Amino acid sequence: MQSLLTKREREIFHLLINNYSTVDISQKLGISEKTVRNHISNVIQKLGVTSRIQAVLELLRMKEIEL
Repeated sequence: MQSLLTKREREIFHLLINNYSTVDISQKLGISEKTVRNHISNVIQKLGVTSRIQAVLELLRMKEIEL
């Protein structure tokens, strides 16, 4: 089965559920804060939800990410 998320999106959401901020994620991955926000926005759009929290909950439900 093919994943809904790209490798980078998965990395970002893994860090989000581990309480990293956008700034922390950008520093850890060596990318800009804007790029982090773009990845998060892309996932929100893919899922048809309106927030990061909804995206996390939907990804958990779909077993795309794990706690």
